[in-house]
Amino acid sequence: MNKEYLIKKWLDKDLTPQEFEDFKMLKEYKALIKLSNYSKGFKAPEYNTDEALQNTMRAIAAKKTSSKNWLQPLLKIAAILAICLGGYYYTTTLDSSFNTSLAEKTSIELPDNSTVNLNALSTITFNKNNWDQNRSLSLNGEAFFNVKKGSNFSVLTDTVTINVIGTQFNIKQRQDYFEVVCYEGEVQINYNTGKTNLKAGDSFLIIKGEKVERLATNKAQPDWLNNVSSFISVPLSEVLFEFERQFNVKIEVNNIKTSQLFTGKFTHNDITIALKSITEPLQLQYKKVNQTIILVRE
Repeated sequence: MNKEYLIKKWLDKDLTPQEFEDFKMLKEYKALIKLSNYSKGFKAPEYNTDEALQNTMRAIAAKKTSSKNWLQPLLKIAAILAICLGGYYYTTTLDSSFNTSLAEKTSIELPDNSTVNLNALSTITFNKNNWDQNRSLSLNGEAFFNVKKGSNFSVLTDTVTINVIGTQFNIKQRQDYFEVVCYEGEVQINYNTGKTNLKAGDSFLIIKGEKVERLATNKAQPDWLNNVSSFISVPLSEVLFEFERQFNVKIEVNNIKTSQLFTGKFTHNDITIALKSITEPLQLQYKKVNQTIILVRE
């Protein structure tokens, strides 16, 4: 099997069991493993791994005359070291991503023991290897954060950056809907209109680009952590989108104004009870066809 192919797959940690056996048969195997172990203690600068691999393979493949054979071992060692350093840089700069699918929630512990609870159909991404120097992550979806005190902690979304030191807060970022609720400590929101500071009980809500004023809450955490979605004067469309995420269904509406505001809640544990929690206050009827729910006026 091609030597270059095996070494590259080894660097990517993507060898199959059979390929690993072939890799161990390479004459450079012991040197690669040894230098890889040495390189774990190095902090590598920015490095072009693909370029290093090509240079290395050219050096290994080079055939010298007997009078110049003394150069070949040195070239191999230098080239293998370059690959190891490049591989180390490649693996330590990769971001870690965690995501949930429809009707799924999960909890993630960050490197500083802060925790993130992800709601359905959400993703966070961060680099755990430089977390001590940069406590920053990206969020797409909804998450509840319990942040340990320390250096500045930042959450980046498509339109807003949230900065904290140590606190508990919830962020919900969906299409045309963005909300931050602070439950403990203090949160600073950097929006395109300026900076806004939230203290415990305060919230920040934007629907379709318009800021919506909210009364303070005395809750200790968001309801969705207890498998309940709750809403206060939220467009019905957002309620239905959340229902789809929690139950992995598709909702169709017939002659219903989804811009009307809804106040209420629904459970994530029983789809029938959840449907009644939405349809009865709005005097709607529904029928379920496979994974599609059709809402109509009574």
